[in-house]
This record gives sequence, C-alpha cells and structure tokens, in this order.
Amino acid sequence: MSTKAATNHLFQTRIDLSADTRELMVTMLNRQLATLTDLYTQTKHAHWNVKGSNFWGLHKLFDKLAEDVEGHIDETAERLTALGGRAMGTVRMAAANSRLEDFPEDVHVGLEVVKVVADRYAAAGKEARQGIAQAMEHGDADTADLLTAVSRFLDQSLYFLESHLQADERG
Repeated sequence: MSTKAATNHLFQTRIDLSADTRELMVTMLNRQLATLTDLYTQTKHAHWNVKGSNFWGLHKLFDKLAEDVEGHIDETAERLTALGGRAMGTVRMAAANSRLEDFPEDVHVGLEVVKVVADRYAAAGKEARQGIAQAMEHGDADTADLLTAVSRFLDQSLYFLESHLQADERG
C-alpha cells in the first residue's frame, strides 16, 4: 500500500492543524518512517556482515547506530499517528517507500561497508531536512522539531562514519 493510500482516512484529533496539513504531514512522515526503517535494517545488515581487521569496532559502531535509529523510528511513527494517520511500519511497507538505495550484496570489507552506510545516513539526513522545510512551510513546528532531532542524530552519525574514511583524504 502506498503512503498516499494510507492517508485517505485520517482519524479525528483535537490537534489544531487543518486536515489538509495533517494529511501532508502524515504522508511525509510515512516516507520518513520508511527511510528510517530501511536505514535501521541496512545498518543491522552492516553490523552482521562486516569483515576485516576493524571488525570488532565497526561491528559495535553499527550496532549502536542501529539501536539509536530505532528510537527515532518509534517517535516518527507516534507523531504521524498523533496527527490522525496510520503508521505504515512493516518491513515490506518500508521497502516499497524508502528513498534509500539497496545495500550492495557483495560489500563486506570494513571501510567499503562504512562508505555504503555513510551514503545511506547522508541520504536519510537530506530527506529529514526536506521534511523539516515542508513541516515549517505548513506551520507544523512540532513535526519540524521532531525531524530536527532526527537530522541532528543522522549528521552526528555521519560524522562518526566519515571519520573512519577521512584519514586518507587529507587535503
């Protein structure tokens, strides 16, 4: 089911945003939910499959990042349901609506995995910032605030990932 189909019926709420605004936010937040769910599963995939001399450190890093993404998934889903929407939160729904590229099946070596994961965090961060702009444009400061926290987390996570890659990129 597409995220648009999921918003055809909003539940009643006393939140003082128009139904049109709530519908736009629910659609956008379901896209965010799909992307974050996909990011979580791709980070766990990296955690399980990374190989090489940096295995233990990367294995632990990916596990911690995935754990932290999970909290943002829950907050995103709860916000969109508070707005009267339905969270489209299954793995299949996420796969159908995520904006992230698939994780390449043949990438297992430490820093190659870090590059793939960093690309995913950068893409999710960009999507969160687009959501912030949309929420602000429609007067939904609470959704913008939620996505600002998501964006800040994704940017910090990207910093942790990119720090592994930047040692050879002195310029």
